[in-house]
Amino acid sequence: MKIAVAGGTGTVGRHVVDVARERGHEVVVLTRSAGVDVISGEGLARALQGVDAVVDTSNVTTLDAKKAEAFFTTGSRNLLAAEAAAGVPHHVLLSIVGIDRAPYGYYAAKLAQERVVEQGDVPWTIQRAMQFHEFAGQMLEGMSFAGVHLAPKVRTAPVAAREVGERLVALAEAGPAGHVADLAGPREERLEEMIRKLARAQGLRGPVLAVSLPGKQFAAMRSGVTLPGPGAVRATRTFDEWVADR
Repeated sequence: MKIAVAGGTGTVGRHVVDVARERGHEVVVLTRSAGVDVISGEGLARALQGVDAVVDTSNVTTLDAKKAEAFFTTGSRNLLAAEAAAGVPHHVLLSIVGIDRAPYGYYAAKLAQERVVEQGDVPWTIQRAMQFHEFAGQMLEGMSFAGVHLAPKVRTAPVAAREVGERLVALAEAGPAGHVADLAGPREERLEEMIRKLARAQGLRGPVLAVSLPGKQFAAMRSGVTLPGPGAVRATRTFDEWVADR
C-alpha cells in the first residue's frame, strides 16, 4: 500500500510512519518541508497521487478552542477535497476518547473535525485514543516555573504512542470501518502522579504540585467522564514501563 501521513513527524505520526515502513508500505509524509501544507492545501494534489489511505495525526498546540477548531476543520476539509480529487479510497482520523461526553474547548474542536470527516465524500475510519504516555512530559515541560512543577489533576488511561501508531496502520490496511472501538492503555492513572514519577525519573528538583485547571474540559477529565468504556481495546504497555525505558 501507499500510505500518506499528515502530522507524520509528531508524537504519534512518526510511529505511524515507522510501523508502515516496517510492514513494507510506501509512505508519503505530508510536511511543509516536503512542500505540502495541509492548512493552505499547497502540494496536496501532487502528494496524494496513487495513495491508498491517508492517516491524519496532525495536531496543534493551543488551548484556544476557536484556533484549534479552525486548524482541525480546515486541515480536514483540505485533505478530504484533495483525496476525493485524487481518488484516495480511505481516510483514517486519530481522535480522542470522550470528546462527545465533554464537548468543550480543545475537545469541541476535535469533535468538529470528526463531523467534517463524517460528512465528507471519502470513506473513513475514526479511531479515538486516550492521552499518550508522552502527555505527562508535555505537561511537565509546559507547566514548570522557577523550579515548581504544576501537575493538572486528570483521570486518564494513557496509551503508548507506538501502540497507537500500530493500531492506525492496521486500520489503514483493513479499509474504511467508520467509528471503531476506543483505544486505551492497560489501566487508569492519575496524570499528577504520572508527572511526579517522570519528574523523579528525570532527576528534577522542586515540588510537584497537583492543581485543578479551570474550564469545563478539565473538570470533565478530573471527574472521569472522559475515561474509556468497557468496550475499549486495551493496549499493553504501562506508563511505568515507558518511564523505565527512558
